[in-house]
Amino acid sequence: MDSSMLQAFFGATGVAKAVLALLVLMSVASWAVMYGKWRSLVAARRGVSRLTDQVLEASSLAEAAEAIDVLAGPSLKRMASLGFKEFTRLSLSGDAEKLVADNVRRILRHGIAEEIRGLSRALPFLAIAANSAPFIGLFGTVWGIMHSFHAIGQMKSASLATVAPGISEALIATAVGLAVAIPASVAYNMFLGMIESLESQYISFAGLLLNRLRHDACTYPQGMELPPLRKQVCS
Repeated sequence: MDSSMLQAFFGATGVAKAVLALLVLMSVASWAVMYGKWRSLVAARRGVSRLTDQVLEASSLAEAAEAIDVLAGPSLKRMASLGFKEFTRLSLSGDAEKLVADNVRRILRHGIAEEIRGLSRALPFLAIAANSAPFIGLFGTVWGIMHSFHAIGQMKSASLATVAPGISEALIATAVGLAVAIPASVAYNMFLGMIESLESQYISFAGLLLNRLRHDACTYPQGMELPPLRKQVCS
């Protein structure tokens, strides 16, 4: 921010200062959300890709479970843990062969929904910033122009040299509002696309895990902190 903008800020009315301060806070919060969300989504995408490869190469459910325990981030580990817990419950009840496909599929679908909900957290703030910042800036501009014309009327002069400074100061609010809204809008749409791609990867991983549970579940999955399976359900 150069000296002219600082002078415009300190010379603005209280309402205009409040508008600019609000926009600056929204900008700082938006960039913080964008940075954190970018890191979490990139880490999640990298983690699910690595883990899918490891589970595909695993020779048994125990090896796949070990890969999940070692490589999976918190989100994937929670989702896989839900599937293993449901599988264990069914095994202990003796109905695993009949119910594992449908029950575990529903549990994994629930886990995916929970993880997508977690990844989408804070995105509404970006949407709010993208939609409201231009109007907040426009309000500050309109208020500044009203103040400028009131001052012009008191000075009884309508020359360009009299009008231009007040109008230019008032337009700063609109410029700041657009500077807040444009990055937030771009980031919001980009993150939505990344989350949709991650959801597809989660569904693929859940299907792979379900296949392991149905066809390779001969040994207790070490490292998942679950009670040992009392019945083998390999087909």
